[in-house]
Amino acid sequence: MRKASFIFLSWLIPVASWGQSADLMGKVTDQENVPLEGVHILHVGHAGHAHTNFSGQFILPLVHVGDTLLISHVGYQQQWVVVQDPTDRLSISMKEDIVSLREVVVSSGLDAIHLFSDINLKTNPVNSSQEILRQMPGVVIGQHAGGGKAEQIFLRGFDIDHGTDINITVDGLPVNMVSHAHGQGYADLHWLIPETVEQLDFGKGPYYAQQGNFTTAGYVNFRTYERLENSQIKLEAGQFNTRRMLGMFNLLDGERHHAYLASEYRLTDGPFESPQNFNRLNLLLKYTGRVTPADKVSITASHFNSAWDASGQTPQRAVSEGLISRFGAIDDTEGGNTSRTNVSLQYTRQLDAVTTLSNQAYLSWYDFQLFSNFTFFLNDPIQGDQIMQYEDRQLYGISSELTRVLQWGALRGHLQAGAGLRADHSMDNELSRTANRTTTLETIQWGDVREANLYGYLNAELEWGNWTLNPALRVDQFDFQYWDRLSPVYSVEAATSTIVSPKLNLLYNPNDRWQLYLKTGRGFHSNDTRVVVAQNGRETLPAALGSDLGAIWKPSPVLLVNAAYWVLHLEQEFVYVGDEGIVEPSGQTLRQGVDVSLRAQPVPWLLLNGDVNYTLARAYEEPVGSQFIPLAPDLTVLGSAVVNHPSGVFGGAQVRYLKNRPANEDNSIVAEGYTVVDANAGYEWRQVTLNLSVQNVFNTAWNETQFATESRMFGEAEAVEEIHFTPGTPFFFQAALSYKF
Repeated sequence: MRKASFIFLSWLIPVASWGQSADLMGKVTDQENVPLEGVHILHVGHAGHAHTNFSGQFILPLVHVGDTLLISHVGYQQQWVVVQDPTDRLSISMKEDIVSLREVVVSSGLDAIHLFSDINLKTNPVNSSQEILRQMPGVVIGQHAGGGKAEQIFLRGFDIDHGTDINITVDGLPVNMVSHAHGQGYADLHWLIPETVEQLDFGKGPYYAQQGNFTTAGYVNFRTYERLENSQIKLEAGQFNTRRMLGMFNLLDGERHHAYLASEYRLTDGPFESPQNFNRLNLLLKYTGRVTPADKVSITASHFNSAWDASGQTPQRAVSEGLISRFGAIDDTEGGNTSRTNVSLQYTRQLDAVTTLSNQAYLSWYDFQLFSNFTFFLNDPIQGDQIMQYEDRQLYGISSELTRVLQWGALRGHLQAGAGLRADHSMDNELSRTANRTTTLETIQWGDVREANLYGYLNAELEWGNWTLNPALRVDQFDFQYWDRLSPVYSVEAATSTIVSPKLNLLYNPNDRWQLYLKTGRGFHSNDTRVVVAQNGRETLPAALGSDLGAIWKPSPVLLVNAAYWVLHLEQEFVYVGDEGIVEPSGQTLRQGVDVSLRAQPVPWLLLNGDVNYTLARAYEEPVGSQFIPLAPDLTVLGSAVVNHPSGVFGGAQVRYLKNRPANEDNSIVAEGYTVVDANAGYEWRQVTLNLSVQNVFNTAWNETQFATESRMFGEAEAVEEIHFTPGTPFFFQAALSYKF
């Protein structure tokens, strides 16, 4: 009815004024007059649309008197606006509201798929860093080192390990670590406090010019809040001696200046027979100021440290023979500690009505030490096979991006040009054999890694009618240096390499309920510096070639669907295996699959979510029968029902399914799949919220991570290759109480 009323009113404006048109300029804010970024402005009945920039401003070309605009943003009430005079600056104030699929509009941009993660975050906010990546449709994660090590990630038929094929950033600050002591691309997200996350920007495939290294399976960027609506204190307690304390405090909350402090402390022993003694501290301080109407500054400082013990991976035979329970250990002296400190400065300036310049500089200090024992007594039958991995790292970078709105008659869009530098210095990068975490038996590798990545890109989104063409080009240059401290002669091995990554995406939006897309592009995944110099620079930056053909469709006001068929070819690469200190070559691989995501809202207070992902992954250069890619998931299903009732009652249930998958190349060893159900229920009364949650409601015996490993337990005459696993969390009850003020 609202839409009909506004269209009717537009007819009351004299027809004689119809010829008056102009580029409409406007600004969108919330009810506290804070600018809103990313708001979608649809020119109803025309092909035009716009998005607000960092200052909430937008320009919509060729607007006539009497035209109707639809203003929409996830988590805010839609507004219909009839233009009285396109030469007047339009001011719009939006009111927050529960997420309603009826008000969701499928925009014509390359990032329209963000709707799915926006809905996830707005309706079911996460409360742990382990859960945060699950907000990206199709992602499955697993933990296998006491809760302190980065999660193992599965996406689109990739066992991404800890980050080899997904680019992860937080407010533009890189999470992946190149040439890491434990493995290439290691991405530890535990320094991100989940309650500070406002938005999740993600994409699957290598189709995005702004995303560089590791963007093969996809990318994800978390954006933290610039301002807090309220300060809050939260206390959590659960089984296994689990405790968590959270504090988020507004320091400044004016119209133009915002600052807050967030802190988190977590303790748990976990379900294992040997306590994990896990602890983690997080601190975040963030200031955002609009120092002038055209200038925005954001300064962020954060610190994180964590320590833990671990029971390691369990050989299946030890449980089957009754030597230990599923939560026992062959070697419970594993564990580690890590810390990271970040400082980031972001400065954005609106140069004129159609041009914006964004800049960032960051610096991180990071250290890592991990003790593991994967093979027990295979190599040393007396003292065991424990290894220690260590590094002390400095990471810094700068970036700049110029964005300009384009308008040439009926052709419109925007152009982006960006450049940047990232540099890593990993000092004392070490792999040693140890005993009981106290004695070093042998140093296998020890050296300093220096790696620099200089890049630039051009990206254009050109719109003609209902069509959008997105050509892009990215160039990356890498400089690799390694000083082997074990060498008797001082020598720095070095190599350089450059890769050019073209992209071309085509979108068709016949209306605000449909988007058909064809995405194509080339990406890459860099190799570890030690691999590069060992191979004299060959196969330094193996490329990934991919394509997605799909659609985002809103067949009814309460149903949103995304479906895509995709193909991804990965060139041969050399992989550094940090657990063993060796170089392993791998052949070319081909993955193809289907992704389907659904969001349905049968009633305003109930949201149903479903994500199904099927992949066929093969190493096609290998002999027939040995073409399986170990641990590559071929079918994952994620689903949830989320309740947010106006009475204050909320809750939900989540299910995740992972099918059996090959653990080795000939599928003679199988990693068992699982189905796990989690649930929560709570009540919000004024400033107080109580939330009760249960992980693994049905107490399913499941393996969170699994590997085909050859090992030998103490006293065994021969080694055995079989599944080694980390058991998934059993039934786990937790309560949380929060107070906002």
